[in-house]
Amino acid sequence: MAKKKSTKFVCQSCGYESPKWMGRCPNCGSWNEMMEEMVVDKDDRRSRVSMTGTVAKAQLVQDVTISNETRVKTKLGELNRVLGGGVVPGSLVLIGGDPGIGKSTLLLQVSAQLNMTGGKVLYVTGEESATQIKLRATRLGVDGEKFYIYPETDMSAIRKTIEEIRPEYVIIDSIQTMNQPDITSAAGSVSQVRENTSELMKIAKTNNIAIFIVGHVTKEGALAGPRMLEHMVDTVLYFEGDRHQSFRILRAVKNRFGSTNEIGIFEMRERGLQEVLNPSEMFLEERLTGANGSSVVAAMEGTRPILVEIQALLTPTVFGNAKRTASGLDHNRVSLIMAVLEKRANLLLQNQDAYLKAAGGVRLDEPAIDLAIAISIASSYKERGTQATDCFIGEIGLTGEIRRVSHIEQRVKEAAKLGFERIFIPKNNIGGWTLPKEITVVGVETISEALKKALGD
Repeated sequence: MAKKKSTKFVCQSCGYESPKWMGRCPNCGSWNEMMEEMVVDKDDRRSRVSMTGTVAKAQLVQDVTISNETRVKTKLGELNRVLGGGVVPGSLVLIGGDPGIGKSTLLLQVSAQLNMTGGKVLYVTGEESATQIKLRATRLGVDGEKFYIYPETDMSAIRKTIEEIRPEYVIIDSIQTMNQPDITSAAGSVSQVRENTSELMKIAKTNNIAIFIVGHVTKEGALAGPRMLEHMVDTVLYFEGDRHQSFRILRAVKNRFGSTNEIGIFEMRERGLQEVLNPSEMFLEERLTGANGSSVVAAMEGTRPILVEIQALLTPTVFGNAKRTASGLDHNRVSLIMAVLEKRANLLLQNQDAYLKAAGGVRLDEPAIDLAIAISIASSYKERGTQATDCFIGEIGLTGEIRRVSHIEQRVKEAAKLGFERIFIPKNNIGGWTLPKEITVVGVETISEALKKALGD
């Protein structure tokens, strides 16, 4: 029987489907993104079938057996932390990042380390040849006995190769280059990305194969393709950093097997990515002693406290409306804190342009950084430097009060470990835990009190 063919129009931004062309997508509002695609009524309607021929069936919940499979740890402890303790067999991991940031380098190193644990690895590349991968592997010192390189973009051929080799780990670099022969749209379109990811998900879940997928990002920094791509996978990781600097940050934004707030910090070197064991020292190593508009906060990234410098620069505004610019910080949070300082601490900031950033390229968004932001703003405004051995933790309310924060004990211990002599925390956080002797803990109730003790008003 001949296959029935018809056409549909698919939005390349969100995946919305329509039987007719429209200039503006009614789902996401994008203009001129509706592309015509051929719909093929495929005869293949099989359920999930593993390579051994096992077909998925409905089971009673009490009859489902749980296999105690341990996570596979790599030599990169930062990657293990972000993944929740290691690589989970049968998981589907999506890694996104800007071009040239080091996604392929990271996965090539991870592939070699997984191969050294005894696992068979298949590295599928749709963007490079086998010779190019070999050249990079030689530069990184990567080698392995059961490490296969497969330059291919045809998803049906990739599935056959997986069935022949039966690896424990598969790397897809990248999902936007893969294509299904049955779909007439170009590689990288919404339909292609959706079908290829669905195929890889079936392979991973039915055969207990851990699959890593590289995804391109848009100019806004989001993963290219339909939003449902992130819903289909188990873990979504973003590889961030400036190509002109050597430091890279691996951030988990979704993880079914661990915390979604963990970050891993690496340094790009000639021999590949090296993990940074003490990121707090990295973020503070270039801090100027006694500089105006500088403060240090102990922020929590997942289960680990990290000390980060927050910098502020205030200058008189030239135009009528003052400008507020924030890098690595939430713009709305900065505006809120400046309004509290003006109302509760009598600082005239409405005629001041404010520029704030979190040093080192890290992004902070938790409430505990409020006090450090306020101190840095007041320090720049009054042109009084903070003490280099001071650290600040606390959330600021609209009435000027300093509110309690979580994980206070871990934050204080991290500051004491790095040689800070004084730390400002909410007064309500004092009590119920043992204060360390290496650091002086100062409890504050209001923003006015904190400014007076920190800047000597």
